[in-house]
Amino acid sequence: MTLLPLVDWLGDAPTGALFGVITGILFGVAAQRSAFCLRAATVEFARGQMGPRMSVWLLTFSTALVWVQAAILTGLLQPSEARIMAVAGSWSGAIMGGLMFGVGMVLARGCSGRLLVLAATGNLRSLVSGLIFAVVAQMALGGWLAPLRTRIAAMWVTPGGHNVNLIEAAGLPDFSGLALGLGLAGFAIVLARRNKMGLAKLIFASGVGFAVAVGWVLTFALSQVAFDPVLVESATFTGPSAKTLMYLLTEGSGLSFEIGLVPGVFVGAFVASVMAGEFAFQGFQDADNMKRSMFGAALMGFGGMLAGGCAIGAGVTGGSIFVATAWVALTAMWAGAMLTDLVVDQPGVRAAPQGGAMVP
Repeated sequence: MTLLPLVDWLGDAPTGALFGVITGILFGVAAQRSAFCLRAATVEFARGQMGPRMSVWLLTFSTALVWVQAAILTGLLQPSEARIMAVAGSWSGAIMGGLMFGVGMVLARGCSGRLLVLAATGNLRSLVSGLIFAVVAQMALGGWLAPLRTRIAAMWVTPGGHNVNLIEAAGLPDFSGLALGLGLAGFAIVLARRNKMGLAKLIFASGVGFAVAVGWVLTFALSQVAFDPVLVESATFTGPSAKTLMYLLTEGSGLSFEIGLVPGVFVGAFVASVMAGEFAFQGFQDADNMKRSMFGAALMGFGGMLAGGCAIGAGVTGGSIFVATAWVALTAMWAGAMLTDLVVDQPGVRAAPQGGAMVP
């Protein structure tokens, strides 16, 4: 099946935006129904638990690895053409930005993708935090914070003007990524069964990872037939959130996969929450909670742009094609989140009358 008739009818940019909407809707529905969130998984792990949220994250991550690596082996995707792989990566940015993002997502009580999904379900706290995240990300991309981000990112970069493919760098066979994904998927299923997760939750958790693969395959296919250059990319929320905000506020911005992605996620999560009877307006608990969430969102905005991606963009999308700096950023996010939970949240949990409950 060729994309040429669709591209000829809509044009390159509108087709890319349509693919963004499709990927976003799949992601939004699956993320809302599975409650996917890296922050929730890191908090569980930091507290010595391997519960349902950890199961969901592992299912998402492993599913993305399986589908994306299978697409690579069958020629549906070439990692070398992905935007994140084709440009130089920043080790310093991945480490420092990842740590900042990890701290921020615990303070904001959700990673950037989770905030977008929750905002679509009526959570006004997440809506405000998400807007702050997008504004700060735009400031780091091309505003007042851009020189600082550039300076930090330039401290230590990958050689050769492109990023590092971990599979190639390690001299491993091409099927290694798929094998790792299948192994992690098996472990995730065992863990999910131990946590008595239902089949629907398993399917939707896997659906988040599948959406990442869909984005990769669609943008790569479009890049092969488009007249104008098309970026090969998939789900991520730092750059797209900033660019979508500017698209809505200014004139002259063109359509793209990124511009379609964020609205697609919002629509998918909104429809899923309404159909499940879970849409409800919620606000901040108090002023302290508001200040904490806003500060955390700002940290995520700058940290995600510095790290080259958010918990989804680096942690799942970049990780699924074994981009070295993406794996470093994901590791730093885990470290920053676990340390923040240990220092900020766990003392309050220990002081609670009955040991406290895990923050949702």
